[in-house]
Amino acid sequence: MFYRSPFLCPVAAALFLLAQPPAIAEEQAFPPSAETAGNALPSELMLRAAPLMQEGKEDEATFWFYAGQLRWRSRLNANPDQDPTGESALFSSLFETLGPSINGWAFGDIPKLQRTIDTVLLWDERFPDSSLAPAIHQRMRTGLTSLRDQIGREAETIQAERASRGLENR
Repeated sequence: MFYRSPFLCPVAAALFLLAQPPAIAEEQAFPPSAETAGNALPSELMLRAAPLMQEGKEDEATFWFYAGQLRWRSRLNANPDQDPTGESALFSSLFETLGPSINGWAFGDIPKLQRTIDTVLLWDERFPDSSLAPAIHQRMRTGLTSLRDQIGREAETIQAERASRGLENR
């Protein structure tokens, strides 16, 4: 069975409520243009990932993919009754299109992925999107923190599963 995280699985959103807030390192390097992306639409953030992957900038692509997910999940959870063929369909489409290659890369180096998640959380804190509902957004941040912690706890299992599938562990 391929590893699926609760942050990547919408069904497990309720588990996000149980995690503790992140302990984020204060000095993290943000990707270029991070300061101006604070109020960008989540789709714009996620769409940054595809060309970066093609350019061989996988770490930066991972950052934008997770930043977009964090912001988008906050928007979707704040408006659960919206038209399912609209924003939620676009999110699902981008997630399914970009996710396999980005997560295929990112999960090859668990400590680096954990640092990237910390950087996303710090960026989100320093450059907040004022359009997001604070309580819901905090739950989504907590969910991302839970993912970071879970992949750390399950790193050996993830690495063994990747190796058995012929995927690189860096």
